[in-house]
Amino acid sequence: MSTINLLPWREEKRKELQSQFIMMLSVVAVLAAAAWGAVHYYHVQLIDVENSRISHVEQNIAAVDKKIKEIKELEKEKERLLSRMRAIEQLQGNRPLIVRFFDELIASLPEGMTVTKITQKGAGLTIDGLAQSNAGVSSFMRKLEGSKWLANPRLKIIKESKEGGNKPVNSFTLTFSQVIPKIVEAD
Repeated sequence: MSTINLLPWREEKRKELQSQFIMMLSVVAVLAAAAWGAVHYYHVQLIDVENSRISHVEQNIAAVDKKIKEIKELEKEKERLLSRMRAIEQLQGNRPLIVRFFDELIASLPEGMTVTKITQKGAGLTIDGLAQSNAGVSSFMRKLEGSKWLANPRLKIIKESKEGGNKPVNSFTLTFSQVIPKIVEAD
């Protein structure tokens, strides 16, 4: 019988299988790299989309912040204008008070009494004057208490002095408040 050597054939078959395995392995490696690249590209695209959304939101936030700042400035301007309007309204409302004050002062001032100085701080008034007697000052205070526009008269100082002759003169300082009477509505 002749001898057949099968070893080279087996070795060729083994080399062929090994080359197929390497080729399949490289194809799988290329496909895996392509799949990884596709997934990476997809995630990069998602990140880019989210970054563009974030930048769009940040732009909107900046625009809204700018509008909020403008609104706050407008609010400050509005408050400043409202305070001016209130001050003007208060001045317009208090304009007749000075006329009413002098009218009430003249009506309450008895004979023999002279006012030398009037000082006003807010609603508080201080009068310095001269009177021929203490009774005149008392009468003046009673008339002030009865007034609707003047209230709380308080005598601070009364001094007797002789001015220019033998007749005594009383100098006095009197404080009181100016009020606005409330209008009573009929039912």
